[in-house]
Amino acid sequence: MFIRRESFSEYLRLYPVVSTLIAINVLIHILSWIPLLGVYIFNYGVGANFLIAEGEWWRFITPMFLHGGLMHLLFNMFSLFLFGPELERLVGKVRFITVYAMAGLFANIATYFLQPPDYLHLGASGAIFGVFGAYGALLYYGGRALPELKQILLPILVISVILTFLTPNINVTAHIAGLITGFLIGLGFFHPKRIVSWKAKGKR
Repeated sequence: MFIRRESFSEYLRLYPVVSTLIAINVLIHILSWIPLLGVYIFNYGVGANFLIAEGEWWRFITPMFLHGGLMHLLFNMFSLFLFGPELERLVGKVRFITVYAMAGLFANIATYFLQPPDYLHLGASGAIFGVFGAYGALLYYGGRALPELKQILLPILVISVILTFLTPNINVTAHIAGLITGFLIGLGFFHPKRIVSWKAKGKR
């Protein structure tokens, strides 16, 4: 289910939304290595609450595509690479990007309202936690029908939330807001017929 056995070309063909999101994040991070361009990307893209208050609304979106370092990027993109494909396959391209984008957006909005004006934030974690939240909605509706899925997903969700509170320099607000947003959107996407259909396709 979450073990990727596809070739590179198969992965790109089967999961175009996940592949595109990973490519955009990696490309932007590579561009940020260019000295002057990197400063420009950070200064005009980072989530800065006091600048959002002055009308720079694009900062509700741009932090989703910026990362604080290579390890930050790799951790988030590996999570998206691993957990994104099954959700994209299950709900479709448009619904997947809806979960991802809305979770990331509301994670940054929550950060704006709940963190102080001088708070700076960046990273795709809020959007990725939205993916986890959507899986949580799947468990809510189909946990009994999909016991193996529950055994795999529930520990992942619990561990992810625990690490959010234990790991330093984490935007806890974004993680939790993204998780809740993904869960609520997922409630609207999943229904018994969809769950049965997915179960009938079998697990990879």
